[in-house]
Amino acid sequence: MEIKFLGTGGAFDTDYLNSAAMLTFRGMHLLVDCGFTVFPELVRKNLVQKVDHIIITHLHNDHCGSLANLLLYKSIVEKAPKPVIIYPSEQFRQQLWQFLEIQVKEPAKYAEFVPLEHFEGITCVDTYGMHSEGLQTFAYIFEADDERIAYSGDLARPEALFDKLYKMPQKKTTVFHDITFNPDNIGHTYYKKLLPYLNGVDLFGYHCDPTQSPLDNPIRLVFFQREMMA
Repeated sequence: MEIKFLGTGGAFDTDYLNSAAMLTFRGMHLLVDCGFTVFPELVRKNLVQKVDHIIITHLHNDHCGSLANLLLYKSIVEKAPKPVIIYPSEQFRQQLWQFLEIQVKEPAKYAEFVPLEHFEGITCVDTYGMHSEGLQTFAYIFEADDERIAYSGDLARPEALFDKLYKMPQKKTTVFHDITFNPDNIGHTYYKKLLPYLNGVDLFGYHCDPTQSPLDNPIRLVFFQREMMA
């Protein structure tokens, strides 16, 4: 597996672009999230044509705001095959459908919708209400051969993801977890809450303004790992 981030910022950290990543995984080029800065960045990086599968963590604008643009571009400009949108539950598929229907009228014209259980090596973690009250969110775990990548989405309670990881067979695991340096930010994980999880995994923080990282933060930030950026 190879993961490359298209942005590592939060909803208001526009200098660092919306957090999203391209994951090369089991023969797929899988786009994880498609916030409002993601489509322009895919175009700038000449990566639009590579996107053949898409998975969304939740329906906040900084995670899905340019999804319709991407689908329309691939159909109208590239005249490419429809990308596959992987969905983890029927309820979430309906929410995605309604979100896209407002913008493209006929979502099935621009994307195939396939349930997650049809894909080997992807596990979802239902994190409903753990980012924003009443909002459906998901974390995802990707496995191929002897490697595992976990991607938190937006999550204020890291134990939800790590409890799942600890129940899985031991394997080289890299965790990408949203992080905040403001203890009053209750929608994301305050960095000190991640410290107990540093042993046994490679842990990287994203979805933040990296300039706000305090001197005592031992968690590596994706933004500073240039090999992880697209």
